[in-house]
Amino acid sequence: MRPLYIGLMSGTSLDSVDAVAFEFDASGCAMLASHSEPFPLPLRQQTLALMHPGADEIERLGRLDLELAELFASAANNLIDRNKLDRQRIRAIGSHGQTVRHRPEARFTLQIGDPNLIAERTGLCVVADFRRRDMAADGQGAPLVPAFHEALFRTPGASRIIVNIGGMANITLLPGDTELPATGYDTGPGNVLLDYWIHRHQALGYDHGGAWAATGTVLPELLQHLLQLPFFSAPAPKSTGREQFNPDWLQQRLLESGFGQRAPQDIQATLLELTAVSISNEIMQVTDAGCDIFLCGGGCHNSLLTKRLETLLQPYTLSTTATLGLDPDWVEACAFAWLAGRRLDDLSGNMPAVTGAVNERVLGAVYSP
Repeated sequence: MRPLYIGLMSGTSLDSVDAVAFEFDASGCAMLASHSEPFPLPLRQQTLALMHPGADEIERLGRLDLELAELFASAANNLIDRNKLDRQRIRAIGSHGQTVRHRPEARFTLQIGDPNLIAERTGLCVVADFRRRDMAADGQGAPLVPAFHEALFRTPGASRIIVNIGGMANITLLPGDTELPATGYDTGPGNVLLDYWIHRHQALGYDHGGAWAATGTVLPELLQHLLQLPFFSAPAPKSTGREQFNPDWLQQRLLESGFGQRAPQDIQATLLELTAVSISNEIMQVTDAGCDIFLCGGGCHNSLLTKRLETLLQPYTLSTTATLGLDPDWVEACAFAWLAGRRLDDLSGNMPAVTGAVNERVLGAVYSP
């Protein structure tokens, strides 16, 4: 019987903690169960506040480190109990934690959600702190999921691109020629600005299907102003987060461009176009037509966004990772279950071609039950 791993992932959007049960060995892999633990609103608000510099950050960090750990442990325990999983089969929990700072230019990243407490509450081995070892080896510490994408989705003779659209968006390039390395990097904002803008003006958590954006008109001048950010033209390796794409950045760009008084739905339409164009521009620059594109992450449910990507990426074929056998909503959580297994087997978890690290490294710290 194959060993079982739990993967925990809380992304930039802060909508829930995703928990999966994932089994794998040399013969194959499968996701057995999944569970989403909603973020309590007060905890979400406190975490968002911590993501922006302010007073008493050390005090807030210490408290939230424990509160988030309780939430992660609850997600793991609920996944196990509701699916009647055998705890004796579970080799480890791979917990990504919640990123509250990501500063690759300063070789600094921080994810919180104390793994010591998760181990105590679940009685299971926990593997966490995946990013900092790569960063210590001169890498960006992100994105890490391309290594999982390669292990699970790469097939000789089939050129593929995996597009993950979470709060931020990233791409993984999987050449059909196995002599060529897989690569990947962040392309810019995914849902993060869209979610912020609709919450501000409609008090909604997200724009379902892009319906609100569809009522607006893209503002080309504003779009071009947003795309002037050096990040978009910077070469890989590159990674980003809320430190760059946040409400303050957006408000400043609206003020500079003189579009701050335009209809909110027009801004939303333009932000959706920013996500679509920043993703498609990168793909068109790095590969030729003839490969298949597979979407994952919450953004793949935004039908307006996927339609724009289909239009911008013609003649590429777009589908989701469900076509490859893994539900697009759970790919990232599965990736950290997989990374936990790599750590316990003393196998590398990073891809230097992606992060820029000097070499492969075993990622993560182990916390025994």
